[in-house]
Amino acid sequence: MSLTILIIDDMADVRLSATFLLSNQNYHVLEAESVIEALEIIKQNNVDLILLDMNYSSDTTSGKEGLDFLAKLEKLDISIPVVAMTGWSSVDLAVKAMQQGASDFIEKPWDNQRLLQIIKQQIQVTDLKKQNRRLRQHQQTEQTETLVWQSKAMSKLMAEIKRIAKTDATILLTGENGTGKSSVAAYIHKLSARHQQSLVTVNMGAIPESLFESELFGHKKGAFTDAKETRIGRFEMANGGTLFLDEIANIPLAQQVKLLRVLESNEYEMVGSSITERANVRLISASNANFEHLIESEKFRADLFYRLNTIEIHIPALRERTEDILPLAQHFVKKHALRYGQANVTLADDVAAKLIDYDWPGNIRELSHVMERAVLFSDDQIISAHAITLKKSVSQSNVETIPLMTIEQAEQQLLIQALQKTNGLTVEAADLLGISKSAIYRRMEKYDIKN
Repeated sequence: MSLTILIIDDMADVRLSATFLLSNQNYHVLEAESVIEALEIIKQNNVDLILLDMNYSSDTTSGKEGLDFLAKLEKLDISIPVVAMTGWSSVDLAVKAMQQGASDFIEKPWDNQRLLQIIKQQIQVTDLKKQNRRLRQHQQTEQTETLVWQSKAMSKLMAEIKRIAKTDATILLTGENGTGKSSVAAYIHKLSARHQQSLVTVNMGAIPESLFESELFGHKKGAFTDAKETRIGRFEMANGGTLFLDEIANIPLAQQVKLLRVLESNEYEMVGSSITERANVRLISASNANFEHLIESEKFRADLFYRLNTIEIHIPALRERTEDILPLAQHFVKKHALRYGQANVTLADDVAAKLIDYDWPGNIRELSHVMERAVLFSDDQIISAHAITLKKSVSQSNVETIPLMTIEQAEQQLLIQALQKTNGLTVEAADLLGISKSAIYRRMEKYDIKN
């Protein structure tokens, strides 16, 4: 589908010349001889770019009509890139047009190649802005798990997080599988000076090694066989905001030096480009891996680790913060009851002891799953201890029993159990389940299971 360009000029020969040039470049061209006519065209057509003459027969020098048109576009909240055109070599008018919202300007008579270059650049910039807008809209609608705590351990930790969040220091979140590291990362971003910009999350374990640079740094059209269009990377998506690299220990050794370079110099290149870009992100990473062991076995670079853990925040396991178990359980009951259209569901008094006595190897994620299952299978608005099914310990039974549930629920439960058994080591969990690394990451993404 060809892009549509609207030419606004009161001179018919100018419109004809521009139409001829742009049509030969496969653009769809619309014409308007006045700004009033142009506004009507915009209301009825999808316009990708506007070429706006700033001077008209009624006012050939000041550019007032052109500036008024730009003001109306802004008032109508119409975000179409505008290239201002003027027959007068007036720097002041060009500056005024840019201040009023024009994206670029060109003098008449124009150089054809220069005009085509400006149009191409402005359309590319607009496409990138749209990608960022879509990303931000997705993040605004995406639900991030609410942090709930009242324990002394978490209260102390959250006080530290509030101080650290205001800085731009690089943070490494550590802790067992299911302790809520991704929620803490989102909380840090929310409290930071970058909170109005994007929080971009990347599961490093889910990125194939061959696409590592493309995913993080972006690529130019034609950079490799499947690069059919220019795509911005995660560093560009997070520009001005926060980049959260989850499962950071899963980065292949050969790729770690490329991430290290960005952390050291704040510079990178898109795949297929020789232009050096500047990274402006606050980096947060997370892992449940033993970095000391990884470094000793030469699977993780020591210099990269030291760059990542300027500040290390360890998220305690749920069994270490028992005061939070009941408040979290009540939170999850409310959340899942709302999700499944069940109002006023509460926990009975006899539930607390059962929940606190359990050691929660799957941490907060396991608690959420247990409460979801209790809400789904409860016939009453009050959930009793009898209605809550907890995993039996090895000493109680060598066989896990799974209550009747859907295939998807069973698959989700198996994934959680495998990750618990391997202490959150995803590759080992995949081996345990007899599936590939990429298959387990696809399923973890499907069921929103994070380490």
